[in-house]
Amino acid sequence: MWLRVLGSAAGGGFPQWNCGCPGCRAVRDGSRPCQPRTQSSIAVSVDYQRWFLFNASPDLRAQIESFPALRTAHGRATPMAAVLLTDAELDHTMGLLLLREGRELELHATVPAYQTLRDGNGLLRTLEAYCPVKWRTVQPGVPVELAEGLTYQAFDVPTSKRARFVVGAAPEGRVVGYRLTDEHSGGTAVYLPGVQDLTPSVLAQLNDCDCLLVDGTCWRDDELIELGLAGKTSREMGHMPIDGPDGSLARLAGLPIARKIYLHMNNTNPILLDDAPERRLVEERGMEVAMDGLEVRV
Repeated sequence: MWLRVLGSAAGGGFPQWNCGCPGCRAVRDGSRPCQPRTQSSIAVSVDYQRWFLFNASPDLRAQIESFPALRTAHGRATPMAAVLLTDAELDHTMGLLLLREGRELELHATVPAYQTLRDGNGLLRTLEAYCPVKWRTVQPGVPVELAEGLTYQAFDVPTSKRARFVVGAAPEGRVVGYRLTDEHSGGTAVYLPGVQDLTPSVLAQLNDCDCLLVDGTCWRDDELIELGLAGKTSREMGHMPIDGPDGSLARLAGLPIARKIYLHMNNTNPILLDDAPERRLVEERGMEVAMDGLEVRV
């Protein structure tokens, strides 16, 4: 199984167009070593021929062009077989509109996410005016075969973050993670780009996995408040901070997982700077910081 990081930054990318934080300034003027990053998404394949996208960022077109395996070789046939969503956040779904020229889109999403995209913000109604959308319901805990030799099982990721577009009942199951299994090799990977807390039920999904791609949005819980850029903490926005005694680094570093990789980093996160002490600390604890184009074979 191949995992390709198409975009490793959180919403807004790195640099973010309207941000002048230290990290955004550094990537623009080259004053510190760092690399620009597009908004979070990955692609997965077991044969390097058919690919499954996990989240569709607003940067999807550029991400496809930067990865030859996703480009169309002849006519309009595409190597992209389906898109799977972790939630209905705009930075994970706006790229769907960029796929409107396709003949059909297979979309895996929970009921709340589908309802939000169709009846809440209307994104799917717009897309369906251009191409048919075949919805596959994501049911946490139910194994699903994506392709011969590749299965996934979604799991609930508890969150208290309020949805901007509320449709129907309370949005339980609104955020999910995915546990992927290569049935030939037995290799497993977990994709968890948004997690507010590592609850026992979430940690149980990490048991015996070979690769973890995990939420690295903010270094500190009060990061955006201290920079004067927002009035909410990282956790209030649905993301567990990396630092602190109850942060993700302290809780994940000791787990026996071969590859533990942070992605979905906000532009304010100092681990995006290659020479930052925070970056060194992450690496010393045995964890990695993803960049666009990172490829992992599991």
